[in-house]
Parts: sequence; structure tokens; C-alpha cells
Amino acid sequence: MDAMQAIHQRRSVKMIRPDPVPRELIEKLLDAAVQAPNHYKVRPWRFVVLTGNGLRKLGDVMAESLNARFPDLKEEALNKERAKPLRAPLIIAVGVDRPAESKVIEIENICAAAAACQNILLAAQALGLGAHWRTGDAARDPLVKKFLGFAEDQNVIAFLYIGYPEVVPEPYDRGSFADRTVWMD
Repeated sequence: MDAMQAIHQRRSVKMIRPDPVPRELIEKLLDAAVQAPNHYKVRPWRFVVLTGNGLRKLGDVMAESLNARFPDLKEEALNKERAKPLRAPLIIAVGVDRPAESKVIEIENICAAAAACQNILLAAQALGLGAHWRTGDAARDPLVKKFLGFAEDQNVIAFLYIGYPEVVPEPYDRGSFADRTVWMD
């Protein structure tokens, strides 16, 4: 699949089979990620690969955090939160380093990490995998960040849920660039 096909065919895949993704494919996804452009070549992205028991542990931390914020929640709600990471056999959590040098602007690091995420999504498409980019409260939660090994002030910009598609979404019209573009000659 060429790059233009991957770009135009990629869709968020929410229904993913539980079959494990081989490490070789995960490494291809990560290799694609680090090809992203980044100003000053600072490589600001951090990846945490979660599979198997790592997904269950993440679910436990997410439920613990939810319970700390809302102590009156019923067990059913906590179990629903605990099960969220189990929607795919692989999650790649993506964090962003804070700038270490005064010349580096934080938004540039965030954009570079977002480009790395997009590379993962496009590589997944090219490799026959389905993927879905999620964030939510867990991405901002101090307990979740600590579990993942991120600092409390570090941005977590993505939980990339990845696996073999159960259902491939139908293509839809994303609209044209025309109404979002100004040409200046």
C-alpha cells in the first residue's frame, strides 16, 4: 500500500479482535513513529507499549483513579472503566517530553509527538491492522501518568488502541480542503 492509499483509506477502527499483535509488527509501528519530523531533532516522544497483563494493570489504575475522584460510584461503573484498555490487544501510550532547552517550544514537541502518532496510525493501516486514537480523562490523570512512568506535568497525547479489525469502517467523505484553504500568490 502506498502512502496516499494509507492516508485516504485510514479510518478509526473501534471493533478490534482480541488476537495478539506480534512484537515484530509492534516494532514496525514504533519504527514508523520515530520517522516523524521534529524541530531541533529532540525526539520528544515517549512510548509505553501495553499488552496482556499490562492492559489489565492499566485498567485497574484507571478504575482506582475514577474511584478516588468519585467515591460513591457503583462497582459496575468501576468495572466498565477497568475494562476500557481491554478493547484491543495492544495500546501504545504516547507521552511528550517537556522542552529541555530554552530554544525549544513546547507546542513543537507536542506536534512532533502527534506526527509520530499519525505515523503509527498510517503504518497500522498499511500492515492490515486497525487503530483508534483515544485520550479522555485517563490521559490527564496523575495516577495513570505515574503508572506509565510519566511525570505529572508531562502531556499524554494518545492511547493508540491497535489490533486486527473485527469490522472495517466504511469510507466516508471527510470533506474537501477547499473551504479550509486560502491561496496567496
